[in-house]
Amino acid sequence: MGSFSIWHWLIVLLVVILIFGTKKLRNIGSDLGGAVKGFKEGMRSDDEPAKKVRDGDQVIEGEAKDKTQHKS
Repeated sequence: MGSFSIWHWLIVLLVVILIFGTKKLRNIGSDLGGAVKGFKEGMRSDDEPAKKVRDGDQVIEGEAKDKTQHKS
């Protein structure tokens, strides 16, 4: 924690809560968690090879996702 004691960090936390409020901090936390989850999902899907579909004379590379997975 550097040269600051636990009391310094508690005072800083109290000031941040007073400035932003708990609701806004909770929203920021949930947004950050969602972003991290999306990043992990994106990294995981990069490991899977793209599916190839033959459409007549053309080869289409891509990935189809189920719409029901991404409902909020």
